[in-house]
Amino acid sequence: QVQLVESGGGLVQAGGSLRLSCAATGRTFSWSAVGWFRQSAGTEREFVASISWNGGSTDYADSVMGRFTISRDNAKNSVFLQMNSLKPEDTAVYYCALGRQSHRVGVDDAYWGQGTQVTVSS
Repeated sequence: QVQLVESGGGLVQAGGSLRLSCAATGRTFSWSAVGWFRQSAGTEREFVASISWNGGSTDYADSVMGRFTISRDNAKNSVFLQMNSLKPEDTAVYYCALGRQSHRVGVDDAYWGQGTQVTVSS
């Protein structure tokens, strides 16, 4: 059984920073890709960033490139999303997703956390 728990969300002013964490249980974590996705009110869930099983490959949405950094610590079954230079349009619920492959996260068969709210005020 895999469970994901996100934390680190909150309210921050534009230009500020937050660091999200995703803690996973289950033995599949270390060989699976992990992604961060977000969804704001009235919009569809969108991809933010992903990282391969060993951290050797990362991918980012254009909207966060250069501002967000994804990382992982397999010894702690955790993935992180460092978010800098936050903008009001980054406001959303952020979800962690554990894929079933080593280098990509398939949204249709991933394990999902419950989400953490990030609110950026202008």
